[in-house]
Amino acid sequence: MDRTAQLIARPTEHTVVYDPAAPPDSPHVRAAEVLERNWTGTSTVPSRGLYPHQWSWDSAFIAIGLRHVSPRRAQQELETLLDAQWGDGRVPHIVFNPSVPHDAYFPSPDFWRSSTAGRAAGAPRTVQTSGIVQPPVHALAAWLVHRADPGLSRARGFLAGVYPRLAAWHRYLLHRRDLGGGGLVSVVHPWEQGMDNAPAWDAPLARITPAPARSFRRADLDHGAADDRPTDLDYGRYVRLAADYRDGGYADGADRGVAHRAEGEGGHGRGAGGFAVEDPAFNALLIASEHALARIAHELGAQATARHARAERLTSALVDRLWDPDEGMFLCRDLRGGGLIRERGVSGLVPLILPGLPRDVVAAVVRTLRGPHFGVGTATRLVPSYDLLGEAFDPHRYWRGPAWFNTGWLIERGLRLHGRLQDADALREAVLGTALTSDFAEYVDPFTGEACGATGFSWTAALTLDLLHHDTTSGTGTKGGDRR
Repeated sequence: MDRTAQLIARPTEHTVVYDPAAPPDSPHVRAAEVLERNWTGTSTVPSRGLYPHQWSWDSAFIAIGLRHVSPRRAQQELETLLDAQWGDGRVPHIVFNPSVPHDAYFPSPDFWRSSTAGRAAGAPRTVQTSGIVQPPVHALAAWLVHRADPGLSRARGFLAGVYPRLAAWHRYLLHRRDLGGGGLVSVVHPWEQGMDNAPAWDAPLARITPAPARSFRRADLDHGAADDRPTDLDYGRYVRLAADYRDGGYADGADRGVAHRAEGEGGHGRGAGGFAVEDPAFNALLIASEHALARIAHELGAQATARHARAERLTSALVDRLWDPDEGMFLCRDLRGGGLIRERGVSGLVPLILPGLPRDVVAAVVRTLRGPHFGVGTATRLVPSYDLLGEAFDPHRYWRGPAWFNTGWLIERGLRLHGRLQDADALREAVLGTALTSDFAEYVDPFTGEACGATGFSWTAALTLDLLHHDTTSGTGTKGGDRR
């Protein structure tokens, strides 16, 4: 069994999301209280003020931590998200809470117009969502949630309920988003990859004519410092890309080309001239979730061999298309501009979570992680989101330098998986200490740990819970994954 499944689980269900026997100021209680405050009754918001709806990959990370205090609620977190899945299989990146005013967050439901613009793609009619996606962490989360309380999971039919939805989600990505023809999934908007303003997007976004600043109002600046957030120019391009995708009926691949030819290309970067990038973190998370989906299939009595084989093929494609041995890390590939994007971002380190990486690749990524570009263990407390020596580095501006807790958690898992236990232990302690001292910040200055963005952030609290409870004593697992 690989390391992603070897986590300490609480076998019993709790009626409260904290341990009554624990001291009120313990890390466990403090983290659980964040999740309690952010719980809406059916799901967990990332942050009450800044992000008042349900976000896709946030909910997956939240469920991973929430399983340690309420497996039932962790299951419901994923079920609520998957209830908003589109007919074509996509899981939207936002599920909107109808009780939240439209002006509380932009882009709001009236921008996405999912039930009308997304009708051909099978958007649900009873709930409003966005039309783009986020990284597919969900099958991995579902498997770990099941492992937290298998008895409860079986009694509720949790895996049987989510498996066909997760399979459809992976099928959508693999069949509709292989825009480069090399087997990897492409993102069509920076928000899909989750690292919104990462410098790797600068060149692809430069081709996009931004929407006029007067055409939208940024609600995020009501809750966060402007110096910590993407710029107005970034936002203008995000809005233009999203509007073009919406106006094309949220069509992908060949269907998207047909839609654009039918309506005329225009000058904003639509169709073949738009944004399409193969990202290493997005694809690595799909591969990890494909392994997890194989375990779910086995648990349900189905064959798992084909899914493991698919995960291995995707791993080979990831190395073939995105690995750069000279840089010692994975890079993004710009399908419209051609070639690899020469920017070192944390996305290029996340594939450490994969059991099938060649040993020389693992060794090189670890050297890069500890080297001058990321400085982990020497210059920085946590893994910065961008190259410390890069021209665009900014320790406070969103994904252009600050350290994020979800990427720290993923890299800690990868280090542990590949037997780098000393490095994993050091990173675990740094993540836990910084999460607590920053009041569970959204992201932090990688040098000082100073809080940036929102505090009381749900995935920071959730992944703190997971790091508090997982096993740190085991060695490496079977590199090829569980073959049952």
